[in-house]
Amino acid sequence: MFSLQKLLGRDDVFFDLLEKSAEEARESVRLLVRLLGTPGGGGAALDEFALLRKKDKRITEELSTRLTQTFVTPLEREDIEALSTALYKIPKTLEKFGERLLLSRAQVGSADFSRQVQLLESAIGTVEELVKHLRRSKLDVVKEQNDKLQYLEGEADKLMMELLRGLYNGESDPIRVIALKDLYELLEKVIDRCRDAGNIIFHIVLKNS
Repeated sequence: MFSLQKLLGRDDVFFDLLEKSAEEARESVRLLVRLLGTPGGGGAALDEFALLRKKDKRITEELSTRLTQTFVTPLEREDIEALSTALYKIPKTLEKFGERLLLSRAQVGSADFSRQVQLLESAIGTVEELVKHLRRSKLDVVKEQNDKLQYLEGEADKLMMELLRGLYNGESDPIRVIALKDLYELLEKVIDRCRDAGNIIFHIVLKNS
């Protein structure tokens, strides 16, 4: 039977799915904290990463399906797809970090990632708030939150330079340097993904304000 409601869509469905994707991204950061707090292990946490990423992929696929089946959407289709992709890349990149960490445990030992994780927790919390603000489209609030993300991304860049200086001092084992550089870059990339999501949301709200 022809359904006008299905054709026109319900605004809250798209917002609901984007918020669920943001929640899964935040949960992936919690899994990261758990993984880093499991010295010498982490296989179970890695399995959880894979399950979470698959769950988020299903959310992304549902969004894509609804976009093809809905005539009128609350936001431009390209914007919904761009934000959905940006959010999905967060748990995907963190899963890759977990895989690399387990492979290089012997080389990196008890390396401290706490400063990157602190920045990441702030960034992902901000992203989750920004996604929730899509329903309200309050430009001033979104700009303030997005500015915070830009600041956090800048702090992550500074920290990366500091960590690289420490690695390149000539006192570390070359294999350890390569392994840690790879891990540092992956964590920085996750914060970049958060910044990307924030920029997309800001431009969406700016266009619709």
